[in-house]
Order: sequence, then C-alpha cells, then structure tokens
Amino acid sequence: MTDTSRIEISGSGLRCADVVRVARRSAWTELAPEAVTGAERSYELAVELGAKRAVYGRTTGVGANRHTVVDPESADHHGLRLLRSHAGGTGEPLADEVVRAVMAIRLNQLAAGGSGVHPRLLRALETALRVGALPLVHSRGAIGTGDLTALAEVALTLAGELPWAAGDLDPLSISPGDALAFISSNAATLAEAVLAWHDLRRLLSASHVVTALTFCALGGSAEAYSQRVHAARPHPGAVYCAAELRRLLLEGDEVLDGRRLQDPFGLRAFPQVQGPALDAAASVERVLDIDINAAAENPLIDVETEQAYHHGQFSTAHVALAFDHLRAALHHVAELSTARLGDLVEPDLSGLPPFLAQGPAGSSGIMILEYVAHDALGTLRHASSPVTLGTAVISRGLEDHASFSTHAVRSTVTATAAYRTVLACELLGAVRALRLSGVALPNTPLREAFRLAEGALPYIAEDHPLSAEISLAERLLDRLAVL
Repeated sequence: MTDTSRIEISGSGLRCADVVRVARRSAWTELAPEAVTGAERSYELAVELGAKRAVYGRTTGVGANRHTVVDPESADHHGLRLLRSHAGGTGEPLADEVVRAVMAIRLNQLAAGGSGVHPRLLRALETALRVGALPLVHSRGAIGTGDLTALAEVALTLAGELPWAAGDLDPLSISPGDALAFISSNAATLAEAVLAWHDLRRLLSASHVVTALTFCALGGSAEAYSQRVHAARPHPGAVYCAAELRRLLLEGDEVLDGRRLQDPFGLRAFPQVQGPALDAAASVERVLDIDINAAAENPLIDVETEQAYHHGQFSTAHVALAFDHLRAALHHVAELSTARLGDLVEPDLSGLPPFLAQGPAGSSGIMILEYVAHDALGTLRHASSPVTLGTAVISRGLEDHASFSTHAVRSTVTATAAYRTVLACELLGAVRALRLSGVALPNTPLREAFRLAEGALPYIAEDHPLSAEISLAERLLDRLAVL
C-alpha cells in the first residue's frame, strides 16, 4: 500500500498540492537518498571552485560589493555576517502553514543540487519539518528578486542565533559558502503563492456549484452549455466549465429548456468568463510547479560541467505576471456573480417576490446582500490592479529591476477573500430562492449541494440580520467545491 502521508523530496516532481499537504499537516517529507548524494557532490564542487576562482557570494561580497574579495575563513566568517546583515525583515510574522511551506519548498530546491550548500542544511530542514520546529519569519522584505530577509531568518534560526517560534533543533554550523547559497531563493514568495493558488482554485470549483444552484432558481436554459456549442470554440477552461455545469444540471442526455429564449449573461456567458480564470489558474500552477522544483540559486553550481554559472534566475517575473493575470480574470468572474445575485432579487427573472422577501409589504428580504457583494467586489477590483508596472533600482544601481511577485501574491490573497464574500452572497440568494420556489433539483451532485446548504444555513422567513449567514455560507463553499 502506498503511504499517501509521505512525500519524497528529490528536487524534482514536487507538486503544488504536495506543498499544501505539508503546509497544512496532512503529509510529511522525507529526503530521497540520491538527493543527499547530489547535494554532497554539489557542496564539494562549490568548495573546489571557490579555491580556484571568484565565486559570487562565496569569495566576494554581494550586490554592489561583488568585486570585493572576502576571507570566508575568518573567525567571524563572511557567511554569518551576510546572514546577520540580511535578516532585517519586519511586519507581521508569516503564518505557521506558510512557514512550513517555505521550508518544504526550500528543501526541495536544495535537493535539486545546484546550490552548493552543505548537506547538513537539507537534513536540518527535513528534521525541523518532521518534529514541528518553526522559525519566526517576518512578512516584509521581498521585492521579487529573492526572499533574502525571510531565508536569512530561517538560516540564523538553524544556526542558533535567532529563537525558534515553535519547537527547536540543536544549533547548526553554517559553512562559509552556505549563506548566499541558502538565501538565494524565492521560497517564501512561492510558499504564499502555492497556498493562494490552492485556495482560489478551490473557490473557482465552488463557483460551478453556486452558479448551478442559481441556474435552477432562475429556470435557466442549459442550451448555452451544450458540448456542441463549446466544441465550436474550444478554449480549455470554457470547455471544462460547460462540462461541469452539464454534470451538475443534467441527468443523462436530457436538455433543460429554460423560461427565456436567452438567459442573462450571468448564466449564458458563465463558461466564457469562468473559463479564462480556470485557464489562468492552470497557468499559475504550471509556473509554480517549475519554480518549486528549480535549482535557481545564483550562482548555479553545476556538477555535470563542474562550473559555477552566474545568472538572473532570481527574477520572478513569471510568477508576478501569472498572478496579475489570474486576479484580472477573477474580477470578471466576481462581476458575473454579483449580476446573478441581482437576477435573483428581480421578480421578472425569478418569478418570486422582490428581494426574495417574505412578510409584510415593504419587507427587504436579502436586499442588503447586493450592498455587501458590491463592497467586496470593490475590494477585489482594487486588489486586481497590476503590481508589475513598477520596479525598483537598488544596490547602487546594480540591481535595476524587480517583479514585486510577493505583492502580486498577497493581492491575490486579498482578492480571494473578497470573492469568497461575493460568492457566499450569491449562494445565500440561490438557496433562499430555491426554498421559496420548491423547484425540484436534478438527481446529480447538485442535489447533495442543496442538502448541505439547507443543513448549514438557517431558514428565517422574516427580515433579520444576515451577517452570521454570510459567514456560514463563506465556510460552506469549501465543502461545495469538492462535490
């Protein structure tokens, strides 16, 4: 039987989903023996090359100090000085799950064998993950050219110079050339990126279920989701979205004829709008899968050619641009959700009382949900602005470009939280409309979705505060995503 709780770390083949499982403690990591062997060869080569020629960060300073030759063997050696000087992060500490993801990604990158760090650093990260020892890592200090402050804090914690946030390990000796090799990575940004991608992708899955519930409440026409329609313009995300709606709405080969000749865009054009977001999420996953398995340290210690290559692999323009694209696509999806909520409260479309109200004349029903949804949509709109249109010039002009990928990822976290609220408001409206109409749902996973919603969301006919129900609906979305 395969041990699904164990993830082998070899420097290749690590998936975003694996990182999520380690971060959220449903799996643990184990170094592959060949990864340790490869790291040993890389370390030996790095020492050899440093004795023969200038190697950036090993025998020289860093940044604009690249031409300054240093003595790595001095009593207070260059590596520790470098770590101490770069451990200047500030802001709120990263959440525990993010720190675990940082350590798992950095371990896997080091296992790829291009850094030249001493193998004991790999073993220390592996052990820390296993026993639950976590460094304290601050959130602020990265601009998309390497998470220098965050990784310096990790390294100094391993060395015993900074306190552990949880658990502890015996202090580790840092070899003279280990410092830059260890911090030359975007592992912290990638850790936040993987978790952000996972949470947003799950919400996009829930979007299919919520939209299908609204479809039934509004008496939509499934003609717009026909396989023949989407085969004629086969964008992958749109094809997948239409197939998901058919799975949720249709029993066998039946065709649902709606109340109208053409539905509002919120229903009719949903695959065409949701599809780009699904494609963008898939693109993000491809970028992250490459980077979490990358030997991107500068310089690259290449065992095969026995050379050290100086390069610009620290740049994360791919990550930044992919997340900017994803947020822009998400905004369109959220706009359709607010449009469908507007359809649900319109009697001409729902066949139900205005605002799905019950009680005396003038009752407001769920009127306030539109305000809440559009407030969240406004937040999402601002968070969707591209962060990649600016740059930074630092280190006396030598480092003259920055992607700000960290900020692109954090803007995505904000956008995802806002979209969760938007979608929860639509879910509340759809469930209330279905309760009022008594429409029979198809015998598909959608029936189970409605059963879950009925069990989780109270039914209160008269006007009342909806805050608690919005929170319940937000939490319910994760359960709907896996139906």
